[in-house]
Amino acid sequence: MLPERGPNGHAAAAGLSRLLGTRTAWTAVGDGEFFCPGCGGDRNYQRLAGRRRFTLLGVPLLPRGESAPTVECAACRRHYGTDVLDHPTTTRFAAMLRDAVHTVALAVLTAGGICSRASLETAATGVRAAGFDDCTEDQLAALVEALEADTGRFTGEPCAAGLAIELHEALDPLAPHLAAPGRESIFLQGARIALADGPYTPAERDALATVGAALTICPTDVTRLLTAARTPS
Repeated sequence: MLPERGPNGHAAAAGLSRLLGTRTAWTAVGDGEFFCPGCGGDRNYQRLAGRRRFTLLGVPLLPRGESAPTVECAACRRHYGTDVLDHPTTTRFAAMLRDAVHTVALAVLTAGGICSRASLETAATGVRAAGFDDCTEDQLAALVEALEADTGRFTGEPCAAGLAIELHEALDPLAPHLAAPGRESIFLQGARIALADGPYTPAERDALATVGAALTICPTDVTRLLTAARTPS
């Protein structure tokens, strides 16, 4: 039989919902800071665990099991799935981006071998723009020398395993949170460092290919970007 329609039917349904229902009791099991999609910024949150119960006249009776874990924003009180915590906070994202640009600059400078003043200036400008405000050419040159001494690597060699690992450690966590233009921008900064003192060397191409792979840029687009970087903007 179809449910009764019309005013009487709606009234009956409303009465039944007041008589019987389900209530969830939430318990805080953790807290922290996250990027709230509703507020559009970094906020504190509580992680909640819930238990559902049938209610009769508003009184909880029979258990209905557990609710999915939930994240509640302390500011707007909206609830989200726990996957929202996979997204970095604004502060964390800025730090990840800054470290990524710095690591790419060091990798390309190390691959270039000579560390000319032009390449160092280009690298330092990009690193300062990313957030290392006090970065200087001399600091980058000293870091490249220290990196070579620590690894025993000669300048101009293909991207060594240790350097490739550092690139992936810096870029892998960042790549999923960047749109294609953002990932390409980081790559192009590295390419311009390589081109600052002349055409790409084989070692620089190798380092940039590693950068592209870590940023999930396909080989075809890596080739396109290597060519695009040669064109003055």
